Amino acid sequence: MLYMSSFDWTTRSDRLIAVDASYYGFQAQSIIFSSKSINKTLEIEVKNRIQQKFLDEKPTLDADVTEILEGKISMQNYYQTPVENMDRNLYPSDLNQGIRFSIQTPEFDTNTDDLEYRLRELETAMLGTDQDFLETYNGSSSWGETNQTISDTMSEMISRGNFKELLLACAKSVAENDSITANWLMSVLRPMVSVSGEPAHRLGAYMLEGLVARLSSSGSSIYKTLNCKEPTGNELFSYMRVLYEACPYFKFGYLSANGAIAEAMKNENKIHIIDFQIAQGSQWVTLIQALASRPGGPPTLRITGVDDSTNAYARGGGVNIIGQRLANLAESCNIPFQFHGIPVSGSEVEASHLGIVPGESLAVNFAFMLHHMPDESVDPLNHRDRLLRLIKGLSPKVVTLVEQESNVNTAPFFHRFQETLNYYTAIFESIDVTLPRDHLQRINVEQHCLARDIVNIIACEGAERVERHELLGKWKSRFTMAGFKPYPLSTLVNSTIKALLESYSHKYRLEERDGALFLGWLNRDLVASCAWK
Repeated sequence: MLYMSSFDWTTRSDRLIAVDASYYGFQAQSIIFSSKSINKTLEIEVKNRIQQKFLDEKPTLDADVTEILEGKISMQNYYQTPVENMDRNLYPSDLNQGIRFSIQTPEFDTNTDDLEYRLRELETAMLGTDQDFLETYNGSSSWGETNQTISDTMSEMISRGNFKELLLACAKSVAENDSITANWLMSVLRPMVSVSGEPAHRLGAYMLEGLVARLSSSGSSIYKTLNCKEPTGNELFSYMRVLYEACPYFKFGYLSANGAIAEAMKNENKIHIIDFQIAQGSQWVTLIQALASRPGGPPTLRITGVDDSTNAYARGGGVNIIGQRLANLAESCNIPFQFHGIPVSGSEVEASHLGIVPGESLAVNFAFMLHHMPDESVDPLNHRDRLLRLIKGLSPKVVTLVEQESNVNTAPFFHRFQETLNYYTAIFESIDVTLPRDHLQRINVEQHCLARDIVNIIACEGAERVERHELLGKWKSRFTMAGFKPYPLSTLVNSTIKALLESYSHKYRLEERDGALFLGWLNRDLVASCAWK
């Protein structure tokens, strides 16, 4: 523990100096603040706290020293009083290194110049030179000046009412582990966000909760973080259904993938489709209907559906529920049909699970699924690439990929936060087109279908962060390394997709480039679709 002795607050050069005249074997210490920049209130508070700390702990000292400590006489006046018998050689050369020293009865000559010289010598020994000070603090500007600049910048942001600037400043503080600034900005931001306001403010409410969760290391408790009750299976299913109808993202992905599969399988009589996220099976309704009208009669169709716990919860039962629904549809379309459900996560799938039968033409569908697979940055087994290599070994005719066009997998936290903010701003703006702000289900849809992903991206790390989106360029590298080659998408479905988007809003755009199809909102790409063989 450091014992702080008397404080004679004087000014030397441009610094406010708290002189530590440590006595009786206590280690000499010094505290230096900038007199140009330190806030007066902070100066008084720091002084009072340090003095009180020492006064509470100080040992019994002689009367003169006690009076100095309690401010009854100043250090300067004390040394100007004639004293006797002082051995000047007892002062160490560098008190800042904590070398213990003792003081005998002082013997000072009354010569003022000599006294001032000794005082400067003592001060230098205890506090160091200006150069020492600069080197100690790495040559940076003073603490007070830096914090004043930050304070001024924050004040300007608040006065401008720029919500996005403040949210990014808060994320930056969290990234730098500056919890004091982060908590202050959170208190400023809370009155500005609302789950029923503008798109930016609705999104901001969930991103702010993500920051709070990250700061408190509670990101894995998603529903606790969002202060909301976990919905029942039926409720979650209804929210997912509303989102599916309100936005064209899923329909775009399913239509583009089905177009590639239909094109690749147009001459095949035995078709096996492996869907790595069967969900509610909605994707296959239009394909089954299209196969039923194929010239020459429909083929034999077998679908293998890989399931996950979230979709099973929403369905209120196992994957065979989907199998029965699709079987009923296929029967009504006169298509010979079989279904095989695999109730395991994608990272646990092995070739033996997939029931490959010789003579069947294989298609594999990865729609909004691969980003959940842990890659090399999370797990040394790298299931993301392992799964691609496994599928390549099955020699499929076509593999379809549909993924969000966002870069949040291995990006540093602050960049990940910025990307999430930009990406979901477009998502929330697009929701406003079809779900009015007074829509009874809109808050539930955003909270349970979108916010949990947002919080996971912001608040969680390691294996707990399961939302790990990558840009198409990275997916291309992974597929190429696994031995795949690009497969051209069918242009036959483009007109259908364009008509779909026009029925939602003119702000949606469809663009084909680099062998892939992109769905965007204004100038932001949101979903990318491509095919491989």
